[in-house]
Amino acid sequence: MNIISLVPSITETLFGFGLTDHEVIGRTKFCIHPKELVKNVEIIGGTKNLNISKIKSLSPDLIIANKEENDKAQVEELMKDFKVWVTDIETLEDNQNFLTKLGILLNKEEIAQNFNQIINSIFNLKKTTDPIKVAYLIWKNPYMTVGSDTFIHEIIEKLGFENLFKNEKRYPEISLDQMQEADFIFLSTEPFPFQQKHAEELQNELPGKKIIVVDGEAFSWYGTHLAKCSEYLQTLFSGNFQ
Repeated sequence: MNIISLVPSITETLFGFGLTDHEVIGRTKFCIHPKELVKNVEIIGGTKNLNISKIKSLSPDLIIANKEENDKAQVEELMKDFKVWVTDIETLEDNQNFLTKLGILLNKEEIAQNFNQIINSIFNLKKTTDPIKVAYLIWKNPYMTVGSDTFIHEIIEKLGFENLFKNEKRYPEISLDQMQEADFIFLSTEPFPFQQKHAEELQNELPGKKIIVVDGEAFSWYGTHLAKCSEYLQTLFSGNFQ
């Protein structure tokens, strides 16, 4: 089966299931994992700016997209000529179902089960009695965070933290004043590339707050990527908050 992936984390997942660069025949320019394999795969544009003509020339058996990450109009155009699987992953349960379904599709059910077991084990952590309130920032100028209907929110809450902005939706803009209630502020390395210098700048604005630069992929990449982040996420939780 020749597959084109329109999502970075899904591309990584396909390779994680053991597919080769002869089976994954197209990927976006943002698909960077695993480096040694994606370099051999044809680039078909960006997640929201697909090269439709190039995709058509590759004649895939299946295209895997995502409701949030891809442009609806472009996906619908591809549906006219190809089989397109539009994933919608907001929760860990959604992710488990996605991996299970992919395992069935690829006749790799055991691999799917193993990944699901590893991912489930990450979140069997001892939770604190009083959840630590976290403001998770994804953008600067303006500052933006995550609401309750996002995959990032799910990871924050399942790790035992409390998303300070759980009553918001999607990716709202927030002010410095609104961050005052946070116990900790996480600065994500993506989509805005927060670095330590940004943490230091924000620290001057919010003295006394614990501000940490965190691996954005660990919080936002669904599919098999979470399995790679087991040690990181558990260390982040137990090392800094116990």
